[in-house]
Formats: sequence, structure tokens, C-alpha cells
Amino acid sequence: MVRPSVDDYFGDWKQREALVQEMIPVIGRLFSQRNVGMFIYGRPLHNRSVTFIMKSHRFVRQIERNEMSEFESHPVLMALAKLDLWHVQIDLGKLTVGFMEHLEAEGDAALSVDEFVRGELAYLDGVNQKPIEKCQHVVLYGFGRIGRLMARLLIERTSTAEIMQLKAIVVRPGGEGDLQKRASLFSNDSVHGAFQGTLRMDEESNSLIANGNEIKVIYANNPEEIDYTKYGIEDALIIDNTGMWRDREGLSRHLKAKGAAKVILTAPGKGDIKNIVYGINDDQITAEDSIITAASCTTNAIAPVLKVVNDKFGILKGHVESVHAYTNDQNLIDNYHKGSRRGRSAALNMVLTETGAAKAVVKAVPELEGKLTGNAIRVPIPNVSMAIMNLTLEKGTSREELNEFLRDIALHSKLQNQISYTESPDAVSSDFVGTREAGIVDSNATIVNDNHVVLYLWYDNEFGYCCQVGRMVYKMAGIIYPQYPLEE
Repeated sequence: MVRPSVDDYFGDWKQREALVQEMIPVIGRLFSQRNVGMFIYGRPLHNRSVTFIMKSHRFVRQIERNEMSEFESHPVLMALAKLDLWHVQIDLGKLTVGFMEHLEAEGDAALSVDEFVRGELAYLDGVNQKPIEKCQHVVLYGFGRIGRLMARLLIERTSTAEIMQLKAIVVRPGGEGDLQKRASLFSNDSVHGAFQGTLRMDEESNSLIANGNEIKVIYANNPEEIDYTKYGIEDALIIDNTGMWRDREGLSRHLKAKGAAKVILTAPGKGDIKNIVYGINDDQITAEDSIITAASCTTNAIAPVLKVVNDKFGILKGHVESVHAYTNDQNLIDNYHKGSRRGRSAALNMVLTETGAAKAVVKAVPELEGKLTGNAIRVPIPNVSMAIMNLTLEKGTSREELNEFLRDIALHSKLQNQISYTESPDAVSSDFVGTREAGIVDSNATIVNDNHVVLYLWYDNEFGYCCQVGRMVYKMAGIIYPQYPLEE
């Protein structure tokens, strides 16, 4: 395809659009038939629209500051589609940028795109080994805000159905029309939009059928009363998103259910339970762990940035203020609440409240012990929060140096799924609904005065957090995909 002139904006768009339309079925076949996940700088491409994929290319051009476009990525994708790839994850964006750099460095001596791609992916070509012997069954205990978003994520990742499947949700016994109400809440979300797929009900088996995945709806008042094996569920990983039990004794009730094997809590845990922030201390998860917690959304957002800033510059002390969207724990209008201030209308007030996130960070980043304080303000929006980190560093720096350091981390480190970066001068909270990273550094808001810095971090406290939980689910199940590029 001949690239149009730089002044032909519409012609350029239409040609890039046509290239993406050719890429989508290739990406789809690789994912659904071979379980090959395709990404652009950490952003998954399967089941995505033309415009999403084009915007992902634009993100790379803006933040990576190179000229990668669909003209460059299309031939690279077509080259790797010729290979015998199975059960792997490939960052098409980084592979494409690597080829662009190779062309620039080698000139006339450069390899063809087929030769380059074959060489880069030689260690993956022809290796057909599943990352887990038996499909991991997953059960969602609770089907509220987090439960429904986790269901969307798990269904999205089903691919060949050989690795992991959402098999059931557990809810309290409901009245007439309960299944229909569950289906409706799952299909239509006021914040995150419609479910991108098909959903139907099988009332005879009391199941939801989402993109062909049969999800049993199990009614129970207590975890231990359930026999999951009756539903064909074995060695299940239970994701408890109710928050009813936060200590080992309470969560162990899940393990008394026949067919249950492990538990992940989507809230901060108490006692000796490991509080894990994926990307920071997930190396603490062992095959013997049967109960772990994914900490809180705020802890997941701030811990990665605090970790890398401390590693680079050292943190003497700091205060983290969370400006947080309201949650179901608050009252819609003034009413009794056992907690201070939370009884006042969430829709009408900024509500000062406490957060344990600053203390919880220490469980993931122990070197920050005794150095952080924290508090929170709930504000009248339904989703997307902000953490303001006021830090005193051991080393002085500049705004440019600090931002460049965080930009590089967001693009080129193993934390690219935890830390993202924006240079948008007009960014507001709604821009970050649906973001998959744990937190997004707002570079234009960064303040630096020698060793005193203030960082502003956006985070989707619902979906971004669920993405972190999803990564932990795979880690706890022992599912590790071969990938390109290899982690440093």
C-alpha cells in the first residue's frame, strides 16, 4: 500500500483504517484459535474496535515520541501470523518499534520484516505448551460493582477455554425475576457502558450465557454450604468481592465448600493474610498460598509509583490524599451510618473520611515503614479517583527529570500495566473511565521544588483495580505466559 502525502489527512486516515480492518480478523484468529494475545504497549487488541486500535497507535506516537503507525505494525503482524505460535503474549507495538529501529540502524543491510520477526520470536515459534495442565475454574462470590466487572474481564480473556473459565457466581437467594435483574445489571452499566458481547439467560439451568460461557448462578447464604462439584466445578479459585470476611478465619469458610481450592479477597485483609499489589510484591505468592488479598484500589494505584520513586530518589516522608469517587458504602441521601460522616449524602457532599491505603502500602513496600500518612475525601462522582502524593525526597530533582523518569517506567519497565502516563493538558476524571493500569501519572500537574514534589495520579478505582485483581488471579493459578519482549 502506497502511503499518501503528509498533507492528505483524510486519505492517510482511510488507509490506516483499512489496514486495521485487515488486522482485526488476524488478531481474532490468533487469540481464539491459538490463545495468542496481541498488545500495543500493554493494551490488549483482541475484541477491540478499529478506532480503539488506531488510538492505541496514537498513544504510542504521543508518549513514546516515535512515528509508529498502522503502516509499520500491519506488515509486522502479517509476518508473525505466518509463525507457529501458541499460548503466548506478544507486544506488537514493541516488536514494530524494534523493527523500525533495526531499519534505521542497518539501512540497506537490514533484514526483511519476515526475517526480523522470525528471528525475534524464534524462542516462541513452534512451542505449543499450555501454561496450565487443567483449565482453572473461577467462581465470583458476590456480584456487585467489582463482581460484575471481574466477570467482564474473565469472559474477555476466555480465548480457547483451555486455560481459565468463569464457571459460576454466588449471590444471596433472591426473589422472583432475580436472574433477569442480574443479567440486566451485567449487560448495562451506567459508568462502564454496555457489555461488549452477547448475553442470554437459561432459566431452566439458572445460568447466564455470556459469549458462549455458561455461568451458573448459585444461591447461598454461607460459603461452606455450597457443593461446587454438583455444577461440574473443581479446584475452584474463589474471588470474594463481598468484603464480608477479611481475616483468615472468615475467608477459610470458602475452603470448606466442596470443589473450592483457593480464595482471593478484593479488599484489604487483616491479620497474617498476604496483601498483594500485583507488579510490586506478587513474587510473595507461592503455590501453597490458599488465601490472599488484592489490597485496595488506592493501595494498588499508589504503591507502584511510590516504589519506583523511592528506588530512584529515596522518600524521607510523605502524605497521600485520596480524592475518591463515592461508593455503595455511603448513603445516597442523609441517613444513619455507623461510620463518621458517611451517613451524609454522597451525591451532595465532599465527605472527609479515612483511608488505610498509606499504611497498607508498607505491606507491599516495607522500606516506606513509618514514612507515610494518608487521608481521603469522597467526592460526588461515581468512578475514577485521584491520589495526591506530597513527598519529601532524599535527592533533589527537577520536574522534567521526574516526569521523564516516570514516562520511561510507564513505557519500558515491567510495571507498564501498573503505571501509565498522560501529557494531556485538559485531562479530567471521566477521561480515565475504563483504563486498565493501576494508576496514571498526570505529568502536567507535577510540582517539583528541589526535593519537595507533588505527584497527581488518576485511577479507575473500579475497572483499573479489577484489572489488577485479574492479573493476580492468573498468578495465583500458576498461569505464566511466555511473552515478547522478555521481562528485564
